Amino acid sequence: MEKTIFQKIIDREIPADIIYEDDQCIAFKDIQAQAPVHVLLVPKKLILNVDSFEDSDRDLAGHLLTKVSAVANAAGLQQGYRVVANCGSDGGQSVDHLHFHILGGRKLTWPPG
Repeated sequence: MEKTIFQKIIDREIPADIIYEDDQCIAFKDIQAQAPVHVLLVPKKLILNVDSFEDSDRDLAGHLLTKVSAVANAAGLQQGYRVVANCGSDGGQSVDHLHFHILGGRKLTWPPG
């Protein structure tokens, strides 16, 4: 299986503007930003999407969710933000590697689209 663009970033094969990293995940600015601040939080373990979590991923899932606020704070989003995980083609997923979009820097409206 060919590496996803996110795996290539994790492996430092392509550059990214990294704002957070630990042994389980990495966060970097989205190059196709949909808000003034748009960061992607990606597990280093390849998981396709939220549908692909297994019971053995419980600790990783919790870790990712607890890191959302750390990443948002590091990105300067103290006034609020939105977290999105697209799942499947109809859900707007374009990279087959789980990732959470952290968006902010302006007042976000609902519905998102």
